[in-house]
Amino acid sequence: MSASRTERLLNLLIALLNTKYGLRRSELRDTVYRTIPGNEASFGRMFERDKADLRKFGFDVETLTDLGWSEDDPATTRYRIGKESNRLPDVELGPEEWTVLLLASQLWERAALGTAAQSALRKLQASGAAADVQLPPGVQPRIKPAGQAFDDLLAAMHARHTVAFTYLAGSTGSEEQRTVEPWGLGSRFGHWYLMGYDRARKAPRQFRLSRFTSAVATLEREQFSPPRDFNIRQELERLPELPLRTAVVDVRAGRLLALRRRGVAMEDAAQAAPQEYGPLPRPEPGYERLSLHYRDPEGLAEELASYGPDALAVAPAELADAVRRRLRAAADFSNAPVPAFRFAAAPSRPVRVRTSEDQLKRMLELVPFLVHHQGLHIQDVAEHFGISRKELEDDLQILICSGLPEGYPDDLLDIQWENDHVYITQDLDLKKPVRFTVEEACALLTGLESLNGLPGAAEGGALESVTLKLLAAAGEEGLRAASVAGPEVAPAEAATHAMVRQAIESRAQLRLTYLSPQRDTMSERDVDPLRLYSLDNIWYFEAYCHSVEDVRNFRLDRVQDLHPNGLPIPAATKPSEGVPAKLFTPSDDDTVVTVQLTRQGRGLADDYYAERTAELDDGGLVAEIRFGNTDWLPMFVAQHGGSARILAPAGLADAARNWLAASLATYGG
Repeated sequence: MSASRTERLLNLLIALLNTKYGLRRSELRDTVYRTIPGNEASFGRMFERDKADLRKFGFDVETLTDLGWSEDDPATTRYRIGKESNRLPDVELGPEEWTVLLLASQLWERAALGTAAQSALRKLQASGAAADVQLPPGVQPRIKPAGQAFDDLLAAMHARHTVAFTYLAGSTGSEEQRTVEPWGLGSRFGHWYLMGYDRARKAPRQFRLSRFTSAVATLEREQFSPPRDFNIRQELERLPELPLRTAVVDVRAGRLLALRRRGVAMEDAAQAAPQEYGPLPRPEPGYERLSLHYRDPEGLAEELASYGPDALAVAPAELADAVRRRLRAAADFSNAPVPAFRFAAAPSRPVRVRTSEDQLKRMLELVPFLVHHQGLHIQDVAEHFGISRKELEDDLQILICSGLPEGYPDDLLDIQWENDHVYITQDLDLKKPVRFTVEEACALLTGLESLNGLPGAAEGGALESVTLKLLAAAGEEGLRAASVAGPEVAPAEAATHAMVRQAIESRAQLRLTYLSPQRDTMSERDVDPLRLYSLDNIWYFEAYCHSVEDVRNFRLDRVQDLHPNGLPIPAATKPSEGVPAKLFTPSDDDTVVTVQLTRQGRGLADDYYAERTAELDDGGLVAEIRFGNTDWLPMFVAQHGGSARILAPAGLADAARNWLAASLATYGG
């Protein structure tokens, strides 16, 4: 879509905002549309499309008629937009409230709601000066939604379109085609769920996103209306927790220290297992038998598949079948023909093509932001909106050519940036940002709800007060935010979290005893803690490790012991730049590995900070990723059960295939 359309929509908006009595179609054609060729019929169609576009932004285009005349008469029908139509109400926030809001806006990890949260924050900042606040030292909680399926379902849910997908039924283990009216998305028990109306079963159902076996197809011609007052969190709270069960697993002698610490050794191979499993075969030579408590068979199957030939699920049978199914899918994918691909010249991420609606939306945020932040450097403004300087200058060029129909110079938007500092002296009633969209309201309000229980965020009443203020400002869109519920990000390891946070604030070194499942070792080291961050409710801390003389990331639930060693953190030691913190830190000694990912697994390219990607016709992609330790790559392939495979180096690809074959052999082929 061309810049001329953006300019036309902007001029139409300004014209309708700045008329008290309304403008007739003929007046608009002679002014806003004067350079548009075509006859009266084509102009009429364009005008109706433009009015519909403005209504999509939430502007109420009023239709006025003289007494006794019909709206069908273009000669007597007039149009206008109220000056407060679709404007975000003033939201006054204190420093503590801004702190909580900034935490919530940074919560969403590389997802559609992440973009929406930043857009909503810019609108609030555009309505006035944000308080100069500091986030809690080194604390960066984040939510990681369930890949592309989450974004596709979210878009369909807000547009109220039906969706279709194939689903691995937990009760039967078979794949089934489902057509669903999506009502809500939420996290419960560490998993993301879709809740909606299953058309085949003619009843509400919930679906775990990790059991989707196909891409989500949006049926754009089909619409639905969700139940009034639907609240996904209330619905998910009714889900019963899965029952605690016992698994029997044979583990290779001397291996899998992390698994052994969670299990109980069955010294006697004939030791009683749960009665429903019946008599079990003795372990193979070189293996030892463990019993493990678990609730989620799928999660345990993913873990056991990643251990390959070092672990064998013995009972229950459905657990062994789930492990075998993952290994078989990984092996089949690893042996499939390699598709043709070509890497992009620069790092490639799936980016939606920007339209004139995107540009107009940005301009409606840009003008009020400039009004309240006069004199900012043009590069700082561009970075604030996440665009290049050229894109910003293109926006400004359109803005300064926009204004009242056939107005004088004073009736145009007046913006100056000759000395690289941007000033605006005429705003034409565009000085207030537009209301939140549904996505923006969901992103902030769901993020605020997820912060409940996080140390430092829910103290002093700021979390509750900012939530109430945003609900009031969001209006109807805020009520629809109840269709999304994120996970609680409060750390389970509260004592460890508190000690690390205190050490960051006081800049104190820590002595750490740490369990590394990948290396299957326990180690002691002195570390300089730099910052805490999370993915959902799994918390990590970034620290400079004196043993390896480099920055490393440590999971709090793998910390076996932690205490101050009495030494301070050197003044020169600082956390890595960037928000969010990176879970994997690349180095020049890493091995560059070419990985193929399916459409369901393509989010791994972002998770592992791919340097180059190549799009595939089936929606998947090929990515070049740096790995510091390649020994665990077969575990990586098995864990993702047919969503990832190694293409190069050839030696690593062969090692992964051989490892998968050996793993399947333990299950009888």
